[in-house]
Amino acid sequence: MVVHSPAEVVARASSSADLGALDAGVVDCFACPRLVAWREEVAATKRAAFRDQVYWGRPVPGFGVADPRIAILGLAPAAHGGNRTGRIFTGDRSGDVLFAALHRAGLANQPTSVSADDGLALHDLRIVASVRCAPPDNKPTPIERDTCAPWLWRELELIKPTVRVVVALGAFAWAAWWPAMSRVYGGTPPMPRPAFGHGAHWTSPDGGIPHLLGCYHVSQQNTFTGRLTPTMLDEVFARAKELARGA
Repeated sequence: MVVHSPAEVVARASSSADLGALDAGVVDCFACPRLVAWREEVAATKRAAFRDQVYWGRPVPGFGVADPRIAILGLAPAAHGGNRTGRIFTGDRSGDVLFAALHRAGLANQPTSVSADDGLALHDLRIVASVRCAPPDNKPTPIERDTCAPWLWRELELIKPTVRVVVALGAFAWAAWWPAMSRVYGGTPPMPRPAFGHGAHWTSPDGGIPHLLGCYHVSQQNTFTGRLTPTMLDEVFARAKELARGA
């Protein structure tokens, strides 16, 4: 069933019995007209370096194991990355940095990710996005964020039994966590909300909710300027592994 409206997103997401069914619903979503138009325009016009490739041009589902102890929450697919390859963070500079760090941390079997069939596998980890379509200028609108949220909520519900740590990549993902947390875990977000920052750590006072770690986004703006270094990424993922083990 193709999804065309926010109400249909809610219905399809909530009725997904497992991650496979959820992913199938995600890729059939046409609920946000601006995002649909943009992802399809990018897929048709392409970037010169990829002019001989067939772009995915659809929403991008989550990626990783079905029973992770660590979840990475990102913003949205990149126009010429996930929107081209069909796998989140695959095929762009942000992914180059992220997967190299995950490999160093023992959370990925290889340090690079160039296509959806390149053999990449994640260990004890799943990557999810707040918004599943590539947005213009990497900026979803609040309405688009809210329309897409039920996909995220259901994915978090499905991996809830095992997840112990959520790493929020950037301030957008950090902000998206709080309504998702309320929906999935029934927790009341703290007031005021903890400020996002690299290395920020929030823990639920009564337990039962995953630890939340903040990490600067692996965007070129951050990695090329040195605002986010490989060492900083290594520290975040080392901490995530410690918390996932109960350290």
